[in-house]
Amino acid sequence: MRFVTVRRVLRRTALAAALGALATGMTVITPLAPVAAAAADGTLQQVTNFGSNPGNLAMYEYAPTNLPANAPLVVALHGCTQSASDYHTHSGWQKFADQWGFAVVYPQTGPANNGMSCFSWFDATKDTRGKGEAASIVQMVDHATAQYGSDRGRIFVTGLSAGGGMTANLLADYPDVFAGGAVDSGLPAQCATTVIAASSCQYSGQNLTPEQWGDKVRGSYPGYTGPWPRVAIWQGTSDTTVTPVNGTELRDQWTDVWGISQTPSSTRDLTGGTTESIYNDSAGKPAVAHFSISGMAHGLAVDPGSGADQCGTTGTYYIDSICSSYHTARFWGLDGSGSGSLPGPSGVTVTGTTDDGVSLSWNAVSGAASYNVYRDGTKVGSPTNTSYTDTGLSAGASYRYTVAAVDSTGAVGAASSPVTATTTGAEPAPRCYTDNNYNQVKAGRAHQSLGHTYANGSNQNLGLYNLAVTHTLKETSPGYFVLADSGC
Repeated sequence: MRFVTVRRVLRRTALAAALGALATGMTVITPLAPVAAAAADGTLQQVTNFGSNPGNLAMYEYAPTNLPANAPLVVALHGCTQSASDYHTHSGWQKFADQWGFAVVYPQTGPANNGMSCFSWFDATKDTRGKGEAASIVQMVDHATAQYGSDRGRIFVTGLSAGGGMTANLLADYPDVFAGGAVDSGLPAQCATTVIAASSCQYSGQNLTPEQWGDKVRGSYPGYTGPWPRVAIWQGTSDTTVTPVNGTELRDQWTDVWGISQTPSSTRDLTGGTTESIYNDSAGKPAVAHFSISGMAHGLAVDPGSGADQCGTTGTYYIDSICSSYHTARFWGLDGSGSGSLPGPSGVTVTGTTDDGVSLSWNAVSGAASYNVYRDGTKVGSPTNTSYTDTGLSAGASYRYTVAAVDSTGAVGAASSPVTATTTGAEPAPRCYTDNNYNQVKAGRAHQSLGHTYANGSNQNLGLYNLAVTHTLKETSPGYFVLADSGC
């Protein structure tokens, strides 16, 4: 799957190598017509107005009929030259959504973002926390979970090729959102931060240690101390677009993040010439899975048929081998077999607030020795009972809390559905900054891309990146700025 448009094949520069060329006979699927409504049960439809959409993406979603509340949610990212409808048709996710009861969100990019309709896994202004396409995808998650009442502790993301590279970045950027992921013929998280660097990632190893790879994940959301996503990696041994070393580097990256060995805990042979290697966490629960498919080229592994472990249809970059979606869904526990962890606590409730504190309670979880309490994704407490008071907060501020049960071995279970609490007292006056675009970027209140300036957080376009254009930015929360030219 090629990642970015190549305009002149004869330019054999590093850029051209990074981008690739459109494969002969590629069929580009025409996107579905947009509708200004949520998806109807049992159909794939576009959803508009899901958020501010700083990444200029389209949102499609599928929900089976009679979807229960508190069901899982899967986000599936197509590869280059593909679309949401194409991925929905071929990947097999619809079969398991219907069978096991979960909704699927299909983000879609297009030529306006990238000439080959690739997700921008190599652009730090688009694939990092709170920015661009990554932020748009999380807005889709927020919209879908509110719409369907999805279980916030069971949100997963998967993607092919450039979509796989974006998947790895999302897992690193938002470990507080995604419980697990699957990278199909993709790249390690934050392997490249520029288009030029993408070539090296696609076609050769980076010679980084597992710790260096892990640091790229840890640096994507500094200070995060919550549970890490469980990651499945799919890679063909004959892939010449994303070379097989990327599968090994992904394995190194996520085993290091989990603090576990790069030696598999178990291996077994599956259909389609596939070798599955499992890497368990300290509690003996699978944390990372690496699926190596002998002889497979670049694409998503499917296995057309009516068998329980079969799915999908073949097509361009959909290769008849093994139903990767089936094994990924089982790895995540979507088949109802469970992953061995404790469920997320129910009944999380805000029982009181003060100017500088929030009190919470929840229902007990059988088998829990203690509980982890997370504020905005960061662990703030580990009580052994079913209540907790968080202190030292700002007056008049809102905070998002989740709770996870911890068993006697120290294994952390699924996160609860989130609750939001607002402390009492007057909200501190927002800080405003008036300066030219160049200085706003220099001060860390904005960033620039392709000659334009964008406010950090809101991603509002401030105009040209120069000394002549001046704006007032208001900091509404730490690191989040909005235009306030009309008054602060």
